Amino acid sequence: MARARMAREDRRHQLVDLAWAIVREQGADALTLGHLAEAAGVTKPVVYAHFPSRSALLVALFEEYDARQSVALDAAVAAVRADSVDGCARALAVSHIECVTQHGRELAGVAAALEGSAEMADYKRRADRAYAERCERILAPHVTGGAISTAAIIAMLGAADAVSAAAADGSVDIADAYDELTAVVVSVVERARR
Repeated sequence: MARARMAREDRRHQLVDLAWAIVREQGADALTLGHLAEAAGVTKPVVYAHFPSRSALLVALFEEYDARQSVALDAAVAAVRADSVDGCARALAVSHIECVTQHGRELAGVAAALEGSAEMADYKRRADRAYAERCERILAPHVTGGAISTAAIIAMLGAADAVSAAAADGSVDIADAYDELTAVVVSVVERARR
């Protein structure tokens, strides 16, 4: 009896989910299109129809992570008072840390692999810039008569990445990570108000 064909979008979701599982269990270096085809029980051409290269697959993983991070950030900000800088700062801190801690080691492997080629590094730069602009828009209403500098946003996100990685590997308590990153975000807003 022949297997029913999976709809194209369903197959893509399956492949992305399996790719995350491979990265989680075996590391990003183990993720090849051939290995993904084998794990999915399909031929290589099926995988290549969705991802023409390993780079394209890695970008798809990062796009999915970015989409999840955006949803988490929107939900966190929607749940707080928009006029509260502390609430917005806490929402940014918690959503960022939770996204990183939920993806832990596999996210670091994908991010490192993204730096491996010009195409992937370009995508990561664009994604980082879009996330920085999103954070700046969320915080902008709390900065009257001024703007948060690009350097301040980059510094804030660098701190966010570092404290999130430390929380993910257990170096710092997650509650402490939330508190410290919230304080950093508030500080960035307060400095921009001057």
